[in-house]
Amino acid sequence: MNTLTELSTSHMEETKFNLFVYGSLREPYVFKSVSGFSFTVSSVAVGPQTLFAELALLDGYRRVSPDNVYYYAVAAENARIEGYIIHDVPAEAMAQIDHYEGKRYDRETVTVLTASGRTSAQAYLASHATMKTHFGDRFHVNLIHELWLRKRIEKFIEKSTRPGDQSRDADIERRASRELLATTERDLVISHFRADAISDYSLQRELDRPLPSIKHLFDDPQAHPFMQNYFALIIRQVILNQLDEKIQTNLRYEIERFLTSERYFKRSLSLVTALRMFNASPVPVNLIVNRGLSDLPLGSADLIEYVKFGISAADGLFDLRVAKAELERVISYLKPGLTPIGAELELSNLGFRAVSPQVSMPMYEPYDGFLYFHDFALDVLTWKLGGYIDDHSGSTEKGRRRGFFELAPGRLNVAGELSRPATSDPWLLNQLITQIMTFYNVRPHSLHLSFQMRKNQVGKQRVLPTGFVKCLLVLGGGIQQRDNGRLWVSRMSHNEITAAHGVSEEMNFARTSKRKWYMGGPDASNKMPAHVTTHVYQYKFIRLETRANYEPLIMGLKGLQLAYNPADYLSALQLNRSENLRNDYRELKQWAFDPTPIDGKTITKFLSSVQRGLMNEAHNKPAHELHYINWALDALEVQLKLFNKQVEKPAV
Repeated sequence: MNTLTELSTSHMEETKFNLFVYGSLREPYVFKSVSGFSFTVSSVAVGPQTLFAELALLDGYRRVSPDNVYYYAVAAENARIEGYIIHDVPAEAMAQIDHYEGKRYDRETVTVLTASGRTSAQAYLASHATMKTHFGDRFHVNLIHELWLRKRIEKFIEKSTRPGDQSRDADIERRASRELLATTERDLVISHFRADAISDYSLQRELDRPLPSIKHLFDDPQAHPFMQNYFALIIRQVILNQLDEKIQTNLRYEIERFLTSERYFKRSLSLVTALRMFNASPVPVNLIVNRGLSDLPLGSADLIEYVKFGISAADGLFDLRVAKAELERVISYLKPGLTPIGAELELSNLGFRAVSPQVSMPMYEPYDGFLYFHDFALDVLTWKLGGYIDDHSGSTEKGRRRGFFELAPGRLNVAGELSRPATSDPWLLNQLITQIMTFYNVRPHSLHLSFQMRKNQVGKQRVLPTGFVKCLLVLGGGIQQRDNGRLWVSRMSHNEITAAHGVSEEMNFARTSKRKWYMGGPDASNKMPAHVTTHVYQYKFIRLETRANYEPLIMGLKGLQLAYNPADYLSALQLNRSENLRNDYRELKQWAFDPTPIDGKTITKFLSSVQRGLMNEAHNKPAHELHYINWALDALEVQLKLFNKQVEKPAV
């Protein structure tokens, strides 16, 4: 060996590297088979062939697996990868790892965060150019995991449903099977979003289950009066689902350009577009539904036949040019902010009596209080809109029970309390609310609006002044007129937003709660990032009305949330602890029954708080255009002053 070779070899032996691993090399046995070294997170177990490792985070990158075999780190804003940093990897081991990783990766120096602080490390990263070379145009950072898994699900269904048959009827039957396995597919996607690739065995085990059937209802005389109503709803729902799916498939690129964060529900844009398309054609849709009810004999056709009919109808109704034009129209109206927001809609033909145990269902009620919601698989078919039955008991069981038909776009799993904000756009959220009310032939009842809290707001909330609460009740509490011409707040009647709790009645006006949007595995490499669990403040006082425009109220509540940071109002604990709050509550109940004008100074303070919050949404700057903020403030002021004029009029 010459001197130069000796120096080179000596230098290689002395050089050591820190290495960040996030894919297959996270497994010690894989790392050892490649490099000849193992690693451990226990410092006492470190030895000549065992290196020390610790958990680490790499900011600004996302881990993807487009071929469902190898993992790649690609640049992605507001994302992070969890893995391990392996310390003091010898140069000869790095040479073996270089060979193992191949040409699809570039070894680069990165900074990772560990429990002991930030440190430099080597990491094998993939560039967008590298990914596109090997995986073509189907690669997209935000979509690849979801799209690839859905493609595999589609192949499994194709193999199990009339295999080899390429006819149109077979295609419709496969799509119907997917509709009836929709929540299974949804759970597979969200549960494996950041985890290791799901095996074919696991995929088949999840999907190999009987499709929902309604044959057990054919011999149930109590269900017969309501079956046609459910079938009509199913056909309409399937048509909407298919319109949304076609928009997602054909216009995904256009939609993705306007998704500001992966934390938001991805279907809000496509659902608003599909709802607007559907609601714009009531006459042909009603003709189609009536034809389906007449063509499919009651008592012999199973659930999948109605689903197949809805799919076939959607194929005939969908026009890509119309969908593209409608999506462009929706996009042109968008006014996104920075605060994640969401909505829950309660629908019921019985109103507040929907959850009253002593009330029997009148025969004119078309769905029997949605008693057969799960029998007709409506929990599956309405998942895109977060549909479920809420009887205010807190139960998430799927047994038969009557209650409100509740919809919450972005809710992913009721039992797991998984949800994503619907949007950050007040206009888009208002469209979701109004279009959902138009779509379902069920009377609207109440609306809950949710606003994600900033981390520095948690635990520092203040109880709202009674005057501010009165302003909010005027803006959304369902102001109605009595026979004598006097106004009153309908949401505070019938104890709709009050509940008995211990020794004190509490007011369910607004509450703080937690939300999460990820179903992950228990091991450290799949641990949920901090931003996955969030606190939201939910306003529950709002009356849902078909003619209302909730856009100014959404803006007002957001501004108030940012400026004032309200606390729960009013919990039993708060009322028990404070005599002043008990007095405020009694005053508020009396005022709601027979309102008087709100003091002008109170209105000014309320609107000033809203304005201050909206003007500081983007870190001491407004997130919306000033003219939009001014429009919202003017709309709120007009509504409050109009209320004052109305209550000043003498009773008839």
